[in-house]
Amino acid sequence: MTQQFFLLAKQELTLTLIIFILLFLKVGAKEWTNAAVLRLMNILLLLNFIAGFIFTREGMLFNEMFFTGKLVITEKNILNLGTLIVSLQAYDWLRLHKHVIEFYILLLSTLLGMFFMISSGNILMFYLGLELASIPLAAMANFDLTRRQSSEGAMKFIISSAFSSGLLLFGISMLYGTTGTLLFSELPQHLDGSPLQLFALVLLVAGFAFKISVVPFHLWTADVYEGSPVTVSAYLSVISKGAAVFVFVSVLYTVFKSLAAVWYTILFVLSTITMFTGNLFALRQSNIKRLLAFSSIAQAGFILVGISGSSRAGMASVVYFILVYIFSNLGAFGVVSVVSALTGKENTEDYKGFYKTNPFLAWVMAISLFSLAGVPPAAGFFGKFFLLIAGAEKGNYVLITIAALNMIISLYYYLTLVKMMFIDRNEHEPIASLRVHIYPKIALLACMAGIILFGLISNVYEYIYSVSFW
Repeated sequence: MTQQFFLLAKQELTLTLIIFILLFLKVGAKEWTNAAVLRLMNILLLLNFIAGFIFTREGMLFNEMFFTGKLVITEKNILNLGTLIVSLQAYDWLRLHKHVIEFYILLLSTLLGMFFMISSGNILMFYLGLELASIPLAAMANFDLTRRQSSEGAMKFIISSAFSSGLLLFGISMLYGTTGTLLFSELPQHLDGSPLQLFALVLLVAGFAFKISVVPFHLWTADVYEGSPVTVSAYLSVISKGAAVFVFVSVLYTVFKSLAAVWYTILFVLSTITMFTGNLFALRQSNIKRLLAFSSIAQAGFILVGISGSSRAGMASVVYFILVYIFSNLGAFGVVSVVSALTGKENTEDYKGFYKTNPFLAWVMAISLFSLAGVPPAAGFFGKFFLLIAGAEKGNYVLITIAALNMIISLYYYLTLVKMMFIDRNEHEPIASLRVHIYPKIALLACMAGIILFGLISNVYEYIYSVSFW
């Protein structure tokens, strides 16, 4: 039994061990420099990522409160990879920060909460994981301690998070009151489509919509992304959102499978207004973090299109898209992180003539933007293609047409930024040639490799499809 516990909860126990190592470092080893801590953490996160592929086993613990399987392990490995890339990109910012160890404790605590969410077989276990993943994120958003915007962003995040948690708890209470169980495996047997259960479904969808930044529950996103350190914005946009999407699609496809006709209508409306709102507001942004924030909102709309397919292909397309999205978005945020840490510049106008002084960073940004826009042969094209194919299984070609139209709209602001970097001249204060440290450079190269290779290697999607369910 003990051996089974260690094998099934291996990834959670590994993160807990790393957190304890950080606590010991904080208490008993003050002579460690920031550079040494960062080097140690990147090594530990790399080992944590590698460990996710060995000694894997499927099963359940604690009376079905915790479960793991091939798909769950794959989702956690994707989040581990994204966290490692975020850590590597954060070097230039964290090497001068006073609270490096505290940052990593918060970061890994949120990741641990996300793992509990993904492995939860009980709705209260899911909620505990959600709170563990959300509360430290507010502290991370406020980690630029000298900036007022950072405190404002953290305040907006914690208020929005509390409101969404309240909606989730209200929905959970109604679900329990009408079914008499909290186990995901037993809930479908007791769903009969009563008004209270439908209201509970609406509340749960609203709670998840806050976490994924779906319109009209998105109002916190741009302000929090702008106020937070770039590293935290990147983490919010891919890791936090990815974990919420994994759980959301799992809950819809298992617990609420019998009510698919109801939540399909909800997703149709939400995806339409989310894509249009995200893309149209992105057109107006002059701050690059806000532009990427509204881009992230638009991408959430595309994810909902794939989920609406309510099929095995829908599940596979969403997981594959999150994998591709991690490389694409972290590639863009990685460049912004380096530029912000070394120059403090975060406006789109600052990137005029960027290619002349920083050709490597300009190419990384351009390829990442092409992938986010869905331009072939970048992996982002295949990610959106699979989402649209999954959505088309319902035969609602109106939704697919709307999604295609939004891909065209998004091309405008992505290509405008590319034009600024490669064609426009900066007559005022162009960004000087930057010396990129080896850690961020490795992260950016990994993102480029992921964008190029994962669009060409079909085995990745085929494996995800083979372990998906409906």
